[in-house]
Parts: sequence; C-alpha cells; structure tokens
Amino acid sequence: MGQAPVSCTMPLMQDLRGKSVLITGAARRIGLAMAEAFADAGANVAITYNTSGAQARQALTDLKSRTREAIALQCDVRDPQCVTDTVSKVVAEFGGIDILINNAAVYETIAFDQITVEQWDRMFDTNTRGPYLMTRAAIAPLRERRGRVINIGSLGGIRPWSTHAHYCASKAALIMLTQTMAKALAPEVAVNCVAPGMINPDQNALDDFGQRIAERTPMKRAGTSNDVVEVVLFLATATHFLTGQTIAVDGGLSLE
Repeated sequence: MGQAPVSCTMPLMQDLRGKSVLITGAARRIGLAMAEAFADAGANVAITYNTSGAQARQALTDLKSRTREAIALQCDVRDPQCVTDTVSKVVAEFGGIDILINNAAVYETIAFDQITVEQWDRMFDTNTRGPYLMTRAAIAPLRERRGRVINIGSLGGIRPWSTHAHYCASKAALIMLTQTMAKALAPEVAVNCVAPGMINPDQNALDDFGQRIAERTPMKRAGTSNDVVEVVLFLATATHFLTGQTIAVDGGLSLE
C-alpha cells in the first residue's frame, strides 16, 4: 500500500488587517510607496520623518484615506532617545509593533579621496547606526508579537561602487547586521534585508548614466518602487522560518 499523498497547497498572500507596521524615513519615495501598500493591505501604519515635515503631513493625509489608523512622527534615527520615544509612541497608539522596516537612509556620490571623516560618520550614523538603534528599541514589542524586521539595504552593499565608498560600506555593514540580528533575535523575530539595485521611483526619464545601467541590467530596465514594495510585502507575510536573508531586487544587475 502506498503512502497517502502529502498536501502541498500553498497559502495565499495574507492581508495585514490588525497588524501594525513602523516604517522609518517614509514621507516620500520608496518609503512612502511601502507605507501606502501596507495601508492598502489593512495595516496600521506609522511613518517617521526627520526634515520632510511638509511631505510627511501630506503623506499622512493620504495614508488615513487608505487605512483605519496612521500616524507620522518626527524622528532622527541617529538619536537614541528620539528613537526610544518614537517606538513608545507607536506602541501606545497601536498596542504593539508587528513589522519594523528600517528604511531611513542617506546617499551621496563622491570620489573616495574626497570623502571627509564627517561625511563618513554621517553615512554610518544614519544607514547602520539608525537601524541598530531602532531595532534595539523595538525588541520587546516585536518579540511579544513574533514580529519581523525588514532592513532596506542596497546593491551597493553587495557590489563595490568606487564613487560611493562610504555608502557601500554602510550598506554592507547593514547586511551583516541583518544576519547577526537574525541570530540574536531568533526564534521570536525574523530579520531580513531587501537590497534594491537602480530604482527609478518617480518614473522620470533616466539620465545618460541611468540609461547605461539599464542596458547593462539583464531585465533591460530600471527598477520601480513597486518592484521593491512587492518583495517587502512578501517578507512581511512569508513564513516566519525565513530569516537572515538578503534579497537583491536589481533585475539581475548583480550578476554582471
């Protein structure tokens, strides 16, 4: 007698009603696109901003039209007390945190021998220290809800770009931080990273450099905000067994 067949039915992508998500640096660009997608999926959405107050207010109006609860909080992710206060406000408003997305970052193009110590430190303070501080502050509510952390890295953390040494180094550090946090926070919290390649979030015409990169990309185009958002939503709803991974959303550019 043969064995009974094993069911391989895959669960459908679940909605996020009742879940609470905190997204740093989400007043504009890809951060805002993620916030809108989570709101459309039914989540309570908290976004942070640092200097983009006017854009954050407009974003909040949009988010409140999409979901039951949304808040926007000013937060400098480099400041430990500001980060702790922000997490406390989100927990007080939503009752907890299910998903933390460390998206706030700075980017700069500059030749290696022209990078100042101040520029180097600023890059690491936002791109690496910020995710560390925010995740550390949110450990308790994330553990309570068996939550998830999604770090927004970059292809620059995987491949060296000679005119972005400080940026590449900060994002490479974030990828390693993702792996170490995945081990440190398991089994309650899953931690993963999304590493976008060249993204054209506003769908503007590409400049000459962008066109050349798009031609080098196996998929023959620049990425869109939606390309990144879809992978972030996947990580927010996939099996909790998936942790410590970095997914390059780059159209295959990292294969070149």
